[in-house]
Amino acid sequence: MSKSEKRFSNQADLYAKYRPDYPDELYNFIFKHLDQQKIAWDCATGSGQVAGYLANHFDQVFANDISEEQLSNTPEKANITYLNTPAEHSGLPQNTFDLITIAQAIHWLGFEKFYNEVRRTARKNALLAVIGYGMVRIDKQSNTIIDDLYETAFSEYFNENRKYLDNHYHNIPFPFDEIPSPAFENRYIWSLDQLEGYFNSWSAIQRIKSEKGYNPADETIIKLEKLLSNPNKFEVTFPIFMRLGKLG
Repeated sequence: MSKSEKRFSNQADLYAKYRPDYPDELYNFIFKHLDQQKIAWDCATGSGQVAGYLANHFDQVFANDISEEQLSNTPEKANITYLNTPAEHSGLPQNTFDLITIAQAIHWLGFEKFYNEVRRTARKNALLAVIGYGMVRIDKQSNTIIDDLYETAFSEYFNENRKYLDNHYHNIPFPFDEIPSPAFENRYIWSLDQLEGYFNSWSAIQRIKSEKGYNPADETIIKLEKLLSNPNKFEVTFPIFMRLGKLG
């Protein structure tokens, strides 16, 4: 297994259970700019959150990922075809897709190679939606604690990759006819156990555990348990952003 495959395979079950999904408003914004909704490709699908949603709105959905473990946690739907292939060499047919999505993953890819694959597989007037989300938010004091964990986890591992997320993908190359997109957010009522599960789905946390033998999230959870008025029920918010482009 390559390093890129291992990055999310070790915590694939946590990723499927605790990673946030995306609001209806985001999908509706994308859909209103499409001229048809027949075939979609969800690239680097992970545990298939986006693919599962698209399957309710398209005749056929293709979804690929390099991690077999991630794909083993995807939703099974009759109109979704899953492929264990890399984003840059998907094996998908050319001039096919009305919509191509990639959520919380483009910062791991080679932009030029991926964009060449997008151009190859997209039909005329298709859309590319590059979606991401920022750090979970609770309140000012809790956010400081969470940000300390984020800095600890990612300052040593994947520091370059995270800069794209920190800038809400504004600093990625995007050589397409862009459709300006609003900001979105998702809100959940979570327990501290769910928040801990989310922290443990981070690739950097898993790498620290593997290479250094401890989990920095443990101390973070202890601090938050003391701070939160009700550790079993509190609101969390994820800021969500998107770059949406039309392919000629």
